[in-house]
Amino acid sequence: MALNLKSTRRTFMSSLGVMATALSGRISSATGLFTNASVPAAGTAQISGFGASGNVYEELGVTTVINGQGTMTVLGGSLARPEVEAVMALAGQHFCSIPDLEVAAGKRIAEMLKLPEGYTALVTSGAAAAMQSGLAGILTGNNPKFIEQLPDLTGMKSEVIIQKSHRNPFDHQLRATGAKLIVIETTDELRKAVNPQTAMMHFSNFANAPGQIKVDEWVKLGKELNIPTFIDAAADTPPVSHLWDYANMGYDLCAFSGGKAIRGPQCAGLLIGRKDLVANALLNNSPHEDTLGRCAKVGKEEIIGMVKALELYLKEDHQALDKEWQRRLESISARITGIPGVTTTYSVPDMANHVPHMDIQWDPTHISLDPKDAAKQLRGGKPSIVVESTPSGLAMNSFMLQPGEEKIIADHLVQLLRTHSARAFGPIRQEA
Repeated sequence: MALNLKSTRRTFMSSLGVMATALSGRISSATGLFTNASVPAAGTAQISGFGASGNVYEELGVTTVINGQGTMTVLGGSLARPEVEAVMALAGQHFCSIPDLEVAAGKRIAEMLKLPEGYTALVTSGAAAAMQSGLAGILTGNNPKFIEQLPDLTGMKSEVIIQKSHRNPFDHQLRATGAKLIVIETTDELRKAVNPQTAMMHFSNFANAPGQIKVDEWVKLGKELNIPTFIDAAADTPPVSHLWDYANMGYDLCAFSGGKAIRGPQCAGLLIGRKDLVANALLNNSPHEDTLGRCAKVGKEEIIGMVKALELYLKEDHQALDKEWQRRLESISARITGIPGVTTTYSVPDMANHVPHMDIQWDPTHISLDPKDAAKQLRGGKPSIVVESTPSGLAMNSFMLQPGEEKIIADHLVQLLRTHSARAFGPIRQEA
Protein backbone atom coordinates (compact mmCIF):
# COMPACT_ATOMS: atom_id res chain seq x y z
CA MET A 1 0.00 0.00 0.00
CA ALA A 2 1.26 3.47 -0.89
CA LEU A 3 1.50 5.67 2.18
CA ASN A 4 2.64 9.19 2.88
CA LEU A 5 5.57 8.03 4.98
CA LYS A 6 6.81 11.57 5.56
CA SER A 7 3.59 12.35 7.36
CA THR A 8 3.62 9.02 9.17
CA ARG A 9 7.20 9.41 10.35
CA ARG A 10 6.64 13.02 11.37
CA THR A 11 3.68 12.02 13.52
CA PHE A 12 5.65 9.11 14.96
CA MET A 13 8.75 11.18 15.73
CA SER A 14 6.61 13.93 17.25
CA SER A 15 5.26 11.39 19.71
CA LEU A 16 8.77 10.14 20.44
CA GLY A 17 9.86 13.71 21.10
CA VAL A 18 7.19 14.25 23.72
CA MET A 19 8.03 10.91 25.33
CA ALA A 20 11.74 11.68 25.30
CA THR A 21 11.09 14.99 27.02
CA ALA A 22 9.02 13.23 29.65
CA LEU A 23 11.62 10.53 30.21
CA SER A 24 14.45 13.03 30.52
CA GLY A 25 12.89 14.34 33.71
CA ARG A 26 11.63 17.64 32.29
CA ILE A 27 8.13 16.39 33.08
CA SER A 28 8.58 16.01 36.83
CA SER A 29 6.38 14.52 39.49
CA ALA A 30 5.48 15.98 42.84
CA THR A 31 7.20 13.07 44.58
CA GLY A 32 10.36 13.31 42.47
CA LEU A 33 10.15 9.68 41.36
CA PHE A 34 10.71 10.37 37.67
CA THR A 35 14.20 11.81 37.53
CA ASN A 36 17.12 11.54 35.16
CA ALA A 37 18.77 9.07 37.50
CA SER A 38 16.02 6.49 37.11
CA VAL A 39 15.23 6.66 33.38
CA PRO A 40 17.15 6.83 30.10
CA ALA A 41 18.28 10.23 28.89
CA ALA A 42 16.36 11.90 26.08
CA GLY A 43 17.32 10.89 22.58
CA THR A 44 19.04 7.64 23.58
CA ALA A 45 16.22 5.33 22.46
CA GLN A 46 17.03 4.44 18.85
CA ILE A 47 14.81 1.96 17.01
CA SER A 48 16.49 -0.70 14.94
CA GLY A 49 14.96 -3.72 13.28
CA PHE A 50 11.20 -3.87 13.56
CA GLY A 51 9.80 -0.33 13.67
CA ALA A 52 12.81 1.39 12.13
CA SER A 53 10.79 2.49 9.09
CA GLY A 54 8.36 4.49 11.22
CA ASN A 55 5.38 2.43 10.02
CA VAL A 56 5.07 -0.77 12.03
CA TYR A 57 1.86 -1.77 10.27
CA GLU A 58 3.34 -1.64 6.79
CA GLU A 59 6.29 -3.71 8.03
CA LEU A 60 3.82 -6.44 9.05
CA GLY A 61 1.90 -6.17 5.79
CA VAL A 62 -1.19 -4.68 7.46
CA THR A 63 -3.02 -1.91 5.60
CA THR A 64 -3.62 1.29 7.55
CA VAL A 65 -6.85 3.13 6.80
CA ILE A 66 -8.26 6.63 6.75
CA ASN A 67 -11.04 6.33 9.31
CA GLY A 68 -14.27 8.02 8.24
CA GLN A 69 -16.43 5.67 10.28
CA GLY A 70 -15.66 6.76 13.84
CA THR A 71 -14.44 5.20 17.06
CA MET A 72 -14.88 1.58 16.02
CA THR A 73 -13.02 -1.00 18.11
CA VAL A 74 -12.47 -3.09 14.98
CA LEU A 75 -10.47 -0.17 13.53
CA GLY A 76 -8.51 0.46 16.72
CA GLY A 77 -10.83 2.90 18.50
CA SER A 78 -9.02 6.24 18.43
CA LEU A 79 -5.50 7.66 18.41
CA ALA A 80 -3.97 8.38 21.82
CA ARG A 81 -2.48 11.83 22.32
CA PRO A 82 1.32 12.10 22.61
CA GLU A 83 0.94 13.27 26.23
CA VAL A 84 -0.93 10.06 27.06
CA GLU A 85 1.81 7.98 25.47
CA ALA A 86 4.38 9.97 27.44
CA VAL A 87 2.86 9.33 30.87
CA MET A 88 2.35 5.68 29.98
CA ALA A 89 6.08 5.49 29.26
CA LEU A 90 6.73 7.06 32.67
CA ALA A 91 4.47 4.49 34.30
CA GLY A 92 6.49 1.73 32.68
CA GLN A 93 9.61 2.78 34.61
CA HIS A 94 8.41 1.58 38.02
CA PHE A 95 6.56 -1.17 39.85
CA CYS A 96 3.67 -0.55 42.24
CA SER A 97 0.70 -2.27 43.87
CA ILE A 98 -1.95 -2.45 41.16
CA PRO A 99 -4.89 -2.51 43.62
CA ASP A 100 -3.45 0.56 45.37
CA LEU A 101 -2.97 2.25 42.01
CA GLU A 102 -6.56 1.48 40.99
CA VAL A 103 -7.90 3.03 44.19
CA ALA A 104 -5.71 6.12 43.85
CA ALA A 105 -6.56 6.57 40.16
CA GLY A 106 -10.26 6.14 40.95
CA LYS A 107 -10.06 8.84 43.59
CA ARG A 108 -8.32 11.24 41.18
CA ILE A 109 -10.90 10.51 38.46
CA ALA A 110 -13.78 11.10 40.89
CA GLU A 111 -12.26 14.46 41.80
CA MET A 112 -11.77 15.47 38.16
CA LEU A 113 -15.35 14.52 37.23
CA LYS A 114 -16.81 15.98 40.46
CA LEU A 115 -18.74 12.76 41.03
CA PRO A 116 -21.41 12.62 43.76
CA GLU A 117 -20.34 11.91 47.33
CA GLY A 118 -19.75 8.20 47.80
CA TYR A 119 -18.83 7.56 44.14
CA THR A 120 -15.48 6.56 42.67
CA ALA A 121 -14.06 4.98 39.51
CA LEU A 122 -12.15 1.92 38.37
CA VAL A 123 -10.02 1.69 35.23
CA THR A 124 -10.99 -1.52 33.45
CA SER A 125 -10.00 -3.39 30.31
CA GLY A 126 -12.55 -1.57 28.17
CA ALA A 127 -16.23 -0.90 28.80
CA ALA A 128 -17.12 -4.57 28.27
CA ALA A 129 -14.90 -5.56 31.19
CA ALA A 130 -16.52 -2.82 33.27
CA MET A 131 -19.90 -4.42 32.59
CA GLN A 132 -18.69 -7.88 33.57
CA SER A 133 -16.76 -6.92 36.71
CA GLY A 134 -19.47 -4.48 37.79
CA LEU A 135 -22.16 -7.16 37.72
CA ALA A 136 -19.77 -9.72 39.25
CA GLY A 137 -19.24 -7.40 42.20
CA ILE A 138 -22.97 -7.00 42.69
CA LEU A 139 -23.44 -10.78 42.64
CA THR A 140 -20.58 -11.70 44.98
CA GLY A 141 -20.21 -8.72 47.24
CA ASN A 142 -16.85 -9.08 48.99
CA ASN A 143 -17.38 -12.77 49.74
CA PRO A 144 -14.19 -14.66 48.72
CA LYS A 145 -16.07 -17.95 48.31
CA PHE A 146 -18.57 -16.39 45.90
CA ILE A 147 -15.81 -14.61 43.97
CA GLU A 148 -13.97 -17.88 43.36
CA GLN A 149 -17.24 -19.65 42.58
CA LEU A 150 -18.40 -17.55 39.61
CA PRO A 151 -20.04 -18.31 37.21
CA ASP A 152 -21.66 -20.82 39.58
CA LEU A 153 -24.29 -18.65 41.30
CA THR A 154 -25.26 -21.10 44.01
CA GLY A 155 -26.19 -19.05 47.08
CA MET A 156 -26.28 -15.78 45.13
CA LYS A 157 -28.87 -13.75 43.30
CA SER A 158 -28.96 -14.79 39.67
CA GLU A 159 -31.18 -12.56 37.52
CA VAL A 160 -30.68 -9.30 35.61
CA ILE A 161 -33.64 -7.40 34.19
CA ILE A 162 -33.19 -5.84 30.74
CA GLN A 163 -35.53 -4.36 28.14
CA LYS A 164 -36.05 -6.38 24.97
CA SER A 165 -34.84 -3.52 22.77
CA HIS A 166 -31.67 -3.27 24.88
CA ARG A 167 -30.45 -6.78 24.08
CA ASN A 168 -27.23 -6.62 22.06
CA PRO A 169 -23.96 -8.56 21.60
CA PHE A 170 -22.39 -6.83 24.59
CA ASP A 171 -24.77 -8.45 27.05
CA HIS A 172 -22.57 -11.53 26.61
CA GLN A 173 -20.46 -9.94 29.35
CA LEU A 174 -23.47 -10.06 31.67
CA ARG A 175 -24.24 -13.67 30.76
CA ALA A 176 -20.61 -14.64 31.36
CA THR A 177 -21.16 -14.16 35.09
CA GLY A 178 -23.76 -16.94 35.02
CA ALA A 179 -26.63 -14.49 35.43
CA LYS A 180 -29.91 -15.06 33.61
CA LEU A 181 -31.32 -12.13 31.62
CA ILE A 182 -34.98 -11.46 32.32
CA VAL A 183 -36.35 -9.65 29.27
CA ILE A 184 -39.21 -7.18 29.71
CA GLU A 185 -40.75 -4.36 27.67
CA THR A 186 -43.08 -2.36 29.94
CA THR A 187 -43.03 -0.93 33.45
CA ASP A 188 -45.71 -3.40 34.52
CA GLU A 189 -43.63 -6.30 33.20
CA LEU A 190 -40.60 -4.98 35.07
CA ARG A 191 -42.47 -4.79 38.37
CA LYS A 192 -43.78 -8.33 37.91
CA ALA A 193 -40.30 -9.62 37.06
CA VAL A 194 -38.77 -8.43 40.32
CA ASN A 195 -38.22 -11.24 42.82
CA PRO A 196 -35.68 -12.26 45.50
CA GLN A 197 -33.29 -13.47 42.77
CA THR A 198 -33.15 -10.07 41.01
CA ALA A 199 -29.58 -8.78 41.27
CA MET A 200 -29.51 -5.80 38.89
CA MET A 201 -31.38 -3.74 36.28
CA HIS A 202 -29.27 -3.19 33.13
CA PHE A 203 -29.71 -0.26 30.70
CA SER A 204 -28.06 0.01 27.25
CA ASN A 205 -27.85 3.76 26.76
CA PHE A 206 -27.66 3.75 22.96
CA ALA A 207 -31.05 1.97 22.96
CA ASN A 208 -32.77 4.70 24.96
CA ALA A 209 -34.96 5.79 22.03
CA PRO A 210 -36.50 2.41 21.09
CA GLY A 211 -37.01 1.27 24.68
CA GLN A 212 -40.37 1.94 26.34
CA ILE A 213 -38.72 2.75 29.67
CA LYS A 214 -36.38 5.73 29.28
CA VAL A 215 -33.05 6.41 30.93
CA ASP A 216 -34.39 8.65 33.71
CA GLU A 217 -37.37 6.43 34.51
CA TRP A 218 -35.21 3.28 34.64
CA VAL A 219 -33.03 4.60 37.46
CA LYS A 220 -36.07 5.89 39.38
CA LEU A 221 -37.65 2.45 39.21
CA GLY A 222 -34.42 0.94 40.46
CA LYS A 223 -34.44 3.22 43.49
CA GLU A 224 -38.08 2.50 44.16
CA LEU A 225 -37.58 -1.26 43.92
CA ASN A 226 -34.23 -1.16 45.78
CA ILE A 227 -32.35 -2.83 42.90
CA PRO A 228 -28.91 -1.60 41.69
CA THR A 229 -29.01 -0.01 38.23
CA PHE A 230 -26.23 -0.25 35.66
CA ILE A 231 -25.92 1.87 32.50
CA ASP A 232 -23.72 0.90 29.55
CA ALA A 233 -22.69 4.25 28.06
CA ALA A 234 -19.55 2.96 26.34
CA ALA A 235 -19.48 5.23 23.28
CA ASP A 236 -21.59 8.01 24.75
CA THR A 237 -18.97 10.72 25.05
CA PRO A 238 -19.27 13.32 23.67
CA PRO A 239 -20.95 15.14 25.24
CA VAL A 240 -18.36 15.19 27.99
CA SER A 241 -21.06 15.75 30.64
CA HIS A 242 -22.22 12.15 30.26
CA LEU A 243 -19.19 11.17 32.34
CA TRP A 244 -21.01 12.53 35.39
CA ASP A 245 -24.63 12.91 34.24
CA TYR A 246 -25.67 9.32 34.91
CA ALA A 247 -24.00 9.16 38.31
CA ASN A 248 -25.81 12.37 39.26
CA MET A 249 -29.00 10.82 37.91
CA GLY A 250 -28.56 8.04 40.46
CA TYR A 251 -27.20 5.10 38.47
CA ASP A 252 -25.26 2.83 40.80
CA LEU A 253 -22.74 1.82 38.12
CA CYS A 254 -21.82 3.34 34.73
CA ALA A 255 -19.51 1.95 32.04
CA PHE A 256 -17.56 4.03 29.52
CA SER A 257 -14.96 3.21 26.91
CA GLY A 258 -11.59 4.86 27.45
CA GLY A 259 -10.24 4.28 23.96
CA LYS A 260 -12.91 6.09 21.96
CA ALA A 261 -13.51 9.87 21.99
CA ILE A 262 -11.63 10.28 25.29
CA ARG A 263 -8.55 9.06 23.38
CA GLY A 264 -7.11 7.06 26.23
CA PRO A 265 -5.46 3.66 25.85
CA GLN A 266 -7.48 1.53 23.43
CA CYS A 267 -7.68 -1.33 25.94
CA ALA A 268 -8.93 0.88 28.81
CA GLY A 269 -12.41 1.62 30.08
CA LEU A 270 -14.10 3.19 33.09
CA LEU A 271 -16.43 1.81 35.71
CA ILE A 272 -17.96 4.72 37.62
CA GLY A 273 -20.22 4.15 40.59
CA ARG A 274 -20.84 3.63 44.27
CA LYS A 275 -17.64 3.02 46.22
CA ASP A 276 -18.85 -0.27 47.71
CA LEU A 277 -19.85 -1.68 44.31
CA VAL A 278 -16.66 -0.47 42.62
CA ALA A 279 -14.58 -2.03 45.41
CA ASN A 280 -16.36 -5.35 44.89
CA ALA A 281 -15.80 -5.08 41.14
CA LEU A 282 -12.07 -4.71 41.74
CA LEU A 283 -12.10 -7.83 43.93
CA ASN A 284 -13.52 -9.71 40.92
CA ASN A 285 -10.90 -8.34 38.56
CA SER A 286 -7.21 -8.60 37.72
CA PRO A 287 -4.72 -8.65 39.40
CA HIS A 288 -6.66 -10.86 41.81
CA GLU A 289 -6.32 -14.55 40.99
CA ASP A 290 -9.12 -17.11 40.72
CA THR A 291 -11.55 -14.42 39.59
CA LEU A 292 -13.79 -14.11 36.57
CA GLY A 293 -12.03 -10.89 35.57
CA ARG A 294 -8.46 -12.18 35.83
CA CYS A 295 -8.36 -12.39 32.03
CA ALA A 296 -9.38 -8.72 31.70
CA LYS A 297 -6.03 -7.37 32.84
CA VAL A 298 -5.41 -3.64 32.74
CA GLY A 299 -1.78 -2.65 33.25
CA LYS A 300 -0.27 0.13 35.31
CA GLU A 301 0.53 1.97 32.08
CA GLU A 302 -3.10 1.92 30.93
CA ILE A 303 -4.36 3.06 34.33
CA ILE A 304 -2.00 6.05 34.30
CA GLY A 305 -2.79 6.75 30.64
CA MET A 306 -6.52 6.79 31.38
CA VAL A 307 -6.09 9.39 34.12
CA LYS A 308 -4.08 11.63 31.77
CA ALA A 309 -6.51 11.16 28.87
CA LEU A 310 -9.41 12.27 31.05
CA GLU A 311 -7.48 15.31 32.23
CA LEU A 312 -6.85 16.35 28.62
CA TYR A 313 -10.38 15.53 27.49
CA LEU A 314 -11.92 17.72 30.18
CA LYS A 315 -9.76 20.68 29.08
CA GLU A 316 -10.74 20.51 25.41
CA ASP A 317 -12.87 23.14 23.69
CA HIS A 318 -15.65 20.77 22.67
CA GLN A 319 -17.66 23.41 20.80
CA ALA A 320 -14.64 24.28 18.69
CA LEU A 321 -14.10 20.60 17.93
CA ASP A 322 -17.71 20.22 16.78
CA LYS A 323 -17.25 23.15 14.41
CA GLU A 324 -14.05 21.68 12.99
CA TRP A 325 -15.66 18.27 12.46
CA GLN A 326 -18.58 19.94 10.67
CA ARG A 327 -16.19 22.03 8.56
CA ARG A 328 -14.40 18.92 7.38
CA LEU A 329 -17.67 17.34 6.25
CA GLU A 330 -18.77 20.51 4.50
CA SER A 331 -15.47 20.71 2.64
CA ILE A 332 -16.05 17.19 1.31
CA SER A 333 -19.66 18.01 0.47
CA ALA A 334 -18.63 21.10 -1.49
CA ARG A 335 -16.48 18.94 -3.75
CA ILE A 336 -18.83 16.02 -4.39
CA THR A 337 -22.11 17.92 -4.74
CA GLY A 338 -20.67 19.55 -7.83
CA ILE A 339 -21.34 16.21 -9.54
CA PRO A 340 -24.89 16.04 -10.97
CA GLY A 341 -27.15 13.78 -8.92
CA VAL A 342 -25.07 13.86 -5.71
CA THR A 343 -26.59 15.31 -2.53
CA THR A 344 -25.54 15.39 1.12
CA THR A 345 -27.35 15.83 4.44
CA TYR A 346 -26.09 16.25 8.00
CA SER A 347 -27.19 14.82 11.33
CA VAL A 348 -25.94 14.12 14.86
CA PRO A 349 -26.90 10.79 16.48
CA ASP A 350 -28.66 11.09 19.83
CA MET A 351 -26.34 8.52 21.37
CA ALA A 352 -22.97 6.94 20.52
CA ASN A 353 -20.56 8.91 18.31
CA HIS A 354 -22.57 12.04 19.13
CA VAL A 355 -20.76 14.15 16.52
CA PRO A 356 -21.62 15.58 13.09
CA HIS A 357 -22.34 12.90 10.48
CA MET A 358 -22.89 13.24 6.74
CA ASP A 359 -25.03 11.07 4.45
CA ILE A 360 -23.98 11.00 0.80
CA GLN A 361 -26.63 10.01 -1.73
CA TRP A 362 -26.76 9.91 -5.51
CA ASP A 363 -29.46 9.64 -8.13
CA PRO A 364 -29.07 6.21 -9.83
CA THR A 365 -30.20 7.76 -13.12
CA HIS A 366 -27.06 9.90 -12.98
CA ILE A 367 -24.62 7.55 -11.23
CA SER A 368 -24.74 3.78 -11.60
CA LEU A 369 -23.02 2.63 -8.44
CA ASP A 370 -24.15 0.26 -5.70
CA PRO A 371 -23.47 1.76 -2.22
CA LYS A 372 -21.90 -1.45 -0.90
CA ASP A 373 -19.62 -1.60 -3.93
CA ALA A 374 -18.72 2.06 -3.43
CA ALA A 375 -17.65 1.42 0.15
CA LYS A 376 -15.73 -1.67 -0.96
CA GLN A 377 -13.86 0.25 -3.66
CA LEU A 378 -12.89 2.98 -1.20
CA ARG A 379 -11.72 0.38 1.32
CA GLY A 380 -9.66 -1.38 -1.35
CA GLY A 381 -8.09 1.78 -2.72
CA LYS A 382 -4.75 3.42 -2.02
CA PRO A 383 -4.94 4.85 0.54
CA SER A 384 -7.65 2.68 2.05
CA ILE A 385 -10.67 4.75 3.15
CA VAL A 386 -13.31 3.36 5.51
CA VAL A 387 -16.85 4.78 5.40
CA GLU A 388 -20.21 3.11 5.96
CA SER A 389 -22.58 2.04 3.21
CA THR A 390 -26.33 2.68 3.55
CA PRO A 391 -29.23 1.48 1.38
CA SER A 392 -29.10 4.76 -0.55
CA GLY A 393 -25.47 5.82 -0.42
CA LEU A 394 -22.61 6.34 2.03
CA ALA A 395 -22.36 7.71 5.56
CA MET A 396 -19.37 9.10 7.39
CA ASN A 397 -18.14 11.30 10.18
CA SER A 398 -14.88 13.20 10.46
CA PHE A 399 -13.87 13.25 14.11
CA MET A 400 -11.31 10.46 13.77
CA LEU A 401 -9.69 12.00 10.67
CA GLN A 402 -6.21 13.38 10.91
CA PRO A 403 -5.64 16.91 9.54
CA GLY A 404 -5.85 16.98 5.76
CA GLU A 405 -7.44 13.57 5.35
CA GLU A 406 -10.77 15.17 4.46
CA LYS A 407 -9.11 16.41 1.25
CA ILE A 408 -7.96 12.88 0.42
CA ILE A 409 -11.46 11.53 0.98
CA ALA A 410 -12.95 14.25 -1.20
CA ASP A 411 -10.52 13.49 -4.03
CA HIS A 412 -11.30 9.78 -3.97
CA LEU A 413 -15.05 10.28 -3.72
CA VAL A 414 -15.00 12.66 -6.68
CA GLN A 415 -12.99 10.17 -8.73
CA LEU A 416 -15.25 7.26 -7.77
CA LEU A 417 -18.52 9.07 -8.43
CA ARG A 418 -17.35 10.58 -11.72
CA THR A 419 -16.12 7.21 -12.93
CA HIS A 420 -19.65 5.82 -12.57
CA SER A 421 -21.44 8.92 -13.80
CA ALA A 422 -23.54 8.88 -16.94
CA ARG A 423 -21.94 12.14 -18.02
CA ALA A 424 -18.38 12.67 -19.19
CA PHE A 425 -16.09 14.90 -17.19
CA GLY A 426 -12.74 16.44 -17.78
CA PRO A 427 -9.62 15.76 -15.69
CA ILE A 428 -10.25 15.58 -11.96
CA ARG A 429 -9.09 18.70 -10.18
CA GLN A 430 -6.94 17.98 -7.12
CA GLU A 431 -7.61 20.41 -4.29
CA ALA A 432 -4.53 22.34 -3.21
